Amino acid sequence: MTSVDGGGGRITAAVTDAVERVFGTVADVHAAAVRSLEPVARDGADGAPAGDAPELGTAVRRLLSSPGQLATGLGVILAPQAGTGRPGHDVPVRLHWWQLDPDNDRLLSLDPDLRPSSAGFYDYTAAPWFAVPRETGRRHVVGPYVDVHGSGQYLLTLTEPVVAEGRFLGVAGADVPVSRFEVRLLGGLGTLAQAFLLVNEEGRVVVSTSPRWLVGSLVPPAGGLGAGARVGGVPWRLHLLPA
Repeated sequence: MTSVDGGGGRITAAVTDAVERVFGTVADVHAAAVRSLEPVARDGADGAPAGDAPELGTAVRRLLSSPGQLATGLGVILAPQAGTGRPGHDVPVRLHWWQLDPDNDRLLSLDPDLRPSSAGFYDYTAAPWFAVPRETGRRHVVGPYVDVHGSGQYLLTLTEPVVAEGRFLGVAGADVPVSRFEVRLLGGLGTLAQAFLLVNEEGRVVVSTSPRWLVGSLVPPAGGLGAGARVGGVPWRLHLLPA
C-alpha cells in the first residue's frame, strides 16, 4: 500500500462530507422526535398508550422525499419503558421508522416482530446501532450489513441518541444503502489515480474501487494494507492501493 497523500486527503474529505450530510438529516429527525415523542415516552412510562407521533411521521416523509437524499430509511426507535405492560401481555416497544420501497419508491412503515414472546422477536436493544449510542451518549455508524429485518438491502446505519431532560429516550437514525453511498461518493470524486478501500473498525470493506476487494468482505490483519488513514466522523480508515 502507498501512503495517503493529497489525493487521499481529497477522498477522506469527500467521505466525511457525505457522512455529515446524512447526520444532518438524522439531526432533523432528532429534533422532530424531541418535539413529538417526548410526551409519548412520558405518557407511556405512566402506563398510557403511546401515540402515533404524527409530527415525526410528517417530517420523516418530507426528508425521505427530498431531492438528493441518501437515506432510504429514517426514524426513531424508543427505548422500552419499565412498567408499560399489562399482566399477561408483552411490554410494548415503540418503533417509528419509515423506508422507501426499493421497487416503486413508496413510503412504508417498518414493522418487524417486536414481541418478546415471539420466536421471531427482534431484540433491537442489543443491536450496535442502538446499544452504542445508549451506552456512550455519542453517535455511531454500523455496516455494511444485510438488513434481514427490514429492506433486505446492504446498508449503513447511522444513529445518534435522543435525550430529553437528561433521560435516554432512544435513537434517531438513517439507513443508507451502500450502493447509493458509493455512487454519490465516487460521482463527486471523479477520476482517481489510485484504487482505494474504506474499511470499518471490524476490518470489513465499506467502499472499494478495486476488483480484488468486494464490499462487505473482511480484510485479514495480515492483508498488507497497513494502518491506513482515519476518516473524520466515522470509525473507518482509508487505504490507497498500488497502481
